[in-house]
Amino acid sequence: MRTSRWLVVTYTVIILLGLLIALPNALPQSVLQRVPAWLPHQQVSLGLDLRGGSHLVLEVDEADLTKERLQSLLQDARRVLREKGIQPKAVVRSQNQIVVTLADAAQSDAAVTELKTLANPISTGLSAGQSDLAVTANGATITVGFSPAGISANVDNAVQQSLEVIRQRVDQVGVSEPTIQRIGANRVLVQLPGAQDPSRLRELLGSTAKMSFHMLSPNNAPGPGVTMLKDDEGRSYPVLDRVEISGDRLSDARVSFDPNTHEPIVSFRFDSAGASRFAEITRQNVGNPFAIVLDDKVLSAPVIREPITGGSGQISGSFSADSATTLAAMLRAGALPAKLTVIEERTVGADLGADAIKMGIYSGIVGFVLVAAFIFVLYGTWGFLANIALLIHTILTFSALTLVGATLTLPGIAGVVLGIGLAVDANVLINERIREETRKGKSAFAAIDTGFRRAYSTIIDGNMTALIAAAILFFFGSGPVRGFAVTMALGLIISMFTSVAFVRVAMIEITRRSKLKVLNIRPLIPFSPYDKHIQFMKARFFGLTVSALLSIASVVLFIHPGLNYGVDFRGGIQMAVKTTGPADLGTFREGLNTLGLGEISLQSFGDKNSILVRAQRQEGGEEAQTAAVTKLKAEVAKIDPTATVEGTDVIGPKVSGELAWAGILSVVIASFAMLIYIWVRFEWPFAVGAIITLVLDVTKAIGFFAITGLDFNLTAIAAILTLVGYSVNDKVVVYDRMRENMRLYKSMPLREIIDKSINETLARSLYTNATAFLALVPMAIWGGSAVSSFAIPMVFGILVAGASSIFIAAPILLFLGDWRRRHAKAAATDTAVEIIPPEQGRPRKSAS
Repeated sequence: MRTSRWLVVTYTVIILLGLLIALPNALPQSVLQRVPAWLPHQQVSLGLDLRGGSHLVLEVDEADLTKERLQSLLQDARRVLREKGIQPKAVVRSQNQIVVTLADAAQSDAAVTELKTLANPISTGLSAGQSDLAVTANGATITVGFSPAGISANVDNAVQQSLEVIRQRVDQVGVSEPTIQRIGANRVLVQLPGAQDPSRLRELLGSTAKMSFHMLSPNNAPGPGVTMLKDDEGRSYPVLDRVEISGDRLSDARVSFDPNTHEPIVSFRFDSAGASRFAEITRQNVGNPFAIVLDDKVLSAPVIREPITGGSGQISGSFSADSATTLAAMLRAGALPAKLTVIEERTVGADLGADAIKMGIYSGIVGFVLVAAFIFVLYGTWGFLANIALLIHTILTFSALTLVGATLTLPGIAGVVLGIGLAVDANVLINERIREETRKGKSAFAAIDTGFRRAYSTIIDGNMTALIAAAILFFFGSGPVRGFAVTMALGLIISMFTSVAFVRVAMIEITRRSKLKVLNIRPLIPFSPYDKHIQFMKARFFGLTVSALLSIASVVLFIHPGLNYGVDFRGGIQMAVKTTGPADLGTFREGLNTLGLGEISLQSFGDKNSILVRAQRQEGGEEAQTAAVTKLKAEVAKIDPTATVEGTDVIGPKVSGELAWAGILSVVIASFAMLIYIWVRFEWPFAVGAIITLVLDVTKAIGFFAITGLDFNLTAIAAILTLVGYSVNDKVVVYDRMRENMRLYKSMPLREIIDKSINETLARSLYTNATAFLALVPMAIWGGSAVSSFAIPMVFGILVAGASSIFIAAPILLFLGDWRRRHAKAAATDTAVEIIPPEQGRPRKSAS
């Protein structure tokens, strides 16, 4: 057996290129800057949970947008009717429509025709060409409102405009490497690395910054056309609704300082048309007060002392340098078309991110070393080859992450570590198959050829089930969880090259050059789980009974005391606080409970200096959540002035509900997808057995979350989905051997075939479960709170999945197989009876 020289060259080139592409990730920036320009310099992007920063999801307020558009539509309706000489009794806004009441019903048709001229055709999407307005007449009453397609088009346009305004605002304050992108129909994602002041970000991004200039009511009293507005000090002003000049006419806004008080002020300048209008207004109203209004709040209300003809002015108030800079940036960038509500906010401090990187790297290295040592013990000198393949797998994973521009998160590091464990699975399968063929007396090359061929389909089936879980996780997940799905999927795909293609070529070359006649893969420590004849099916009733009882207990635990739902699913606020000395939980609890924010829980995490503060979801929407965050931070600083808030998660009710539904849906869809895959690849009894076992495995995992009190959050859903894929992967190996033996031993009873198959795959099951266990244990111990909801349940789930493959999935298959055989035998008997001719069916008379 000889390997193509071109194949060896191709594999060598792929590995060397992967090494070059991944190398910059291991070099510090000082060294990377001295690397020649023709070599790769790109590094894997780090997520905000690793480098620190702020993540906000903003949603266009559809009600506010419709209100703004209807206000403009109201003015336009009055104008077109007036221009055509149509006299209405009233033109008013009623909820989400304009109601026009005509003095003369005979003018209804003409009024409808004119009002329809206010409509605009929708330019994009499935509704392109349709009108954005719905105009209906009922006698002298005409209603004008936005059609459903028009509302969607308004939201779409508002999101597009908001993206541009947000980019300009972020650029104005000098944030580097921002990520600003649209997600869904009406949301915008903003990620700002290094920006650690979420309150300022909310002010910068959430304010519409609609600035306008109004005169005040001369009699200082509310009335028709007058709205009472307040300033930051709580003073009320009777502001005339009529806009004298809008902020659209501003051409520039800058921060300066009052020469007398040295306080920050915002200087603004109008364009030419705005300057002329401003000069006219101030000339006509000398001695009268006027109000500068921003988002329904009075910034200042000075008295006009003299005409202002220069086209510029100043806004003074209780500004800090930061707030003045933010206001100037918003005014320069322009107003948002509608209010943006912050529905999700996550902030990670740079120190917390650095700690996460350190913990992730250390636990990953320890996991790799443990797995490599275990493989070396199992396969001796041939284990070196498997470990080299494992090292190449890790390098190629990072090169692939670099090439696709993926973002590495802390759960992503967990995905890389898990990928190492799953990559070893293929090596174990291949080595065990080769050992088996060698024991049958085959030569070295024959054992390699048969071993790889028979292991290949099992590896494909196992990896496909895990890829299904990763794909669904990516589709339904968000943020760091998606990062985990990407790294896990890339690791699985790359393992097909390193563990199958590369190892096969390397084994053939080593065997050929060493002129080996027989390929003996010996362990360093004698251990032989081979040629066992354990009758596992004798314990089938015991295994099923124990599993059923544990699953029932898990359901009871799920009901009471229930899961410890994280902020992702129940909404609310989660805050990571770091103190200089050991944190006094009692003092913090006593102080925070005085804030009137409802249920507040505290727990230590990581070390004695770290506290996790959780506050329930606040009534009053996102604004109430923001106010609660401010109160919590102020109280933390009051309790311990040395304490720092290193991370904050704020999840609104809408997002928490969506995440909970997406989590449930993803687990259900993954289970059905695997049911279909196994049904297609095997037969229906295999699929039914796998799904029943899967349900039992998942219920036990839920019970584990309930009994340990671990956070049940997005990372926990990732663990459940990964466990689903891993559990099915484990069963596929046993099923594949059962299918093979059913073809070889057609007359053997099914019970004996199942016992024989389990015994033949027992070594593989023990070894692969052990490698996955060793890969994840360091992450479970040292990974920190960010991945504890993934790594710890996965360690438990690996043990459950290994046991259930033998004691649950196999007995279910035996029951279904026996039932099917009995059913088929009965059907065949019935058919045989039906086709017996009548004369043959009659009893013969005995001869006399």
